[in-house]
Amino acid sequence: MLMPPTDYMECALGLARLAMGYTSPNPAVGAVVVKDGLAVGTGYTQPAGSEHAEVMALRQAGDKAQDATMYVTLEPCCYHGRTPPCTQAIIDAGISEVHIALLDPNPLVSGRGVSKLNEVGIKTYVGAYQQEAYEINEAYIKHITTGLPYVVAKFAMSLDGKIATKTGDSKWITSEEARKYVHTLRHTSDAIMVGVNTIIVDNPRLTARGCGGRGGMRKTQPLRLVVDSKGRVPLNAHIFESPGGVLLAVAAPFDAEKREEFTRAGAEVLELPSEEDLVDIEELLKVLGKRGVVSILVEGGGKLLGSLFDHHLVDKVLAFVSPIIIGGKKGKTAVEGNGVDSVAEALQLNQVGTRSFGDDILVSGYVKEAQT
Repeated sequence: MLMPPTDYMECALGLARLAMGYTSPNPAVGAVVVKDGLAVGTGYTQPAGSEHAEVMALRQAGDKAQDATMYVTLEPCCYHGRTPPCTQAIIDAGISEVHIALLDPNPLVSGRGVSKLNEVGIKTYVGAYQQEAYEINEAYIKHITTGLPYVVAKFAMSLDGKIATKTGDSKWITSEEARKYVHTLRHTSDAIMVGVNTIIVDNPRLTARGCGGRGGMRKTQPLRLVVDSKGRVPLNAHIFESPGGVLLAVAAPFDAEKREEFTRAGAEVLELPSEEDLVDIEELLKVLGKRGVVSILVEGGGKLLGSLFDHHLVDKVLAFVSPIIIGGKKGKTAVEGNGVDSVAEALQLNQVGTRSFGDDILVSGYVKEAQT
């Protein structure tokens, strides 16, 4: 496979994207080994505890790795975790130079991988396609540097900003094409978070469907997380029937009999401190981070999203806008909470992008105050 040098890193980025959704809490990384202008080995990160991208690529390259060049999307690890350090595998294989898109901010690596390679005479080049590499692992980067999950707020609304009619009906605001894309978002998330009213009104399954099995790897369902301060989730809700784990975040102290009922239904009940009888959302995220939950896709409702925005806990926004008008003063809005007192105080997004799904438009962006 003969291609220009810059295309080898693009190839590595494409491989990294294949790993997204399978590697948490590890980053999704792609690697390409090039010898005499030909790609002789390619690989991407396997599920946690298995081989990293560099090892997969070197294994495929075999003896051809001697004096070859490696292109990798994230700095090779240099410490012994669940697997041996990738820097040593690169050294042992006889690689002569390594092109790295992004340094790993993990304190155990953070430039040490490059230094280890340089010490033995392997040339390193850092920074090509850095932004693309960052976006692939933006959730991992936040988690490894702060200990907190990366929070993505996703909602679908009409052109006049409603997520449901005054009767609560919301099926369907967006097109089937947009809804299919949401399953891709779920597929790459560790957890899907909703408020209890979303379960009561919509009774969703909160599973990722139609996008598993990529690359022959088995995909587990994301954790279904319901913020349910008073334990109002119906025991016959679909979330208890679907594969994967269910976590109910409730306000302490919680009724022991209710806890037992939810446990029998298959859920874990997590008691947390409360503010005005509502779960302390900041404490919830801290607990999830300690449990290794790297990314959370928040799908509503308005009260939960409002609380997250009020506490400045949202990192990224994905807003689907459908060209319909719902109207009505009592129509439901996407974000409730306290809000701000003036437009000047409004949370702003940067790196804003748009994408079409049929007649629907997805507006995406990063919350400035949440940037790390």
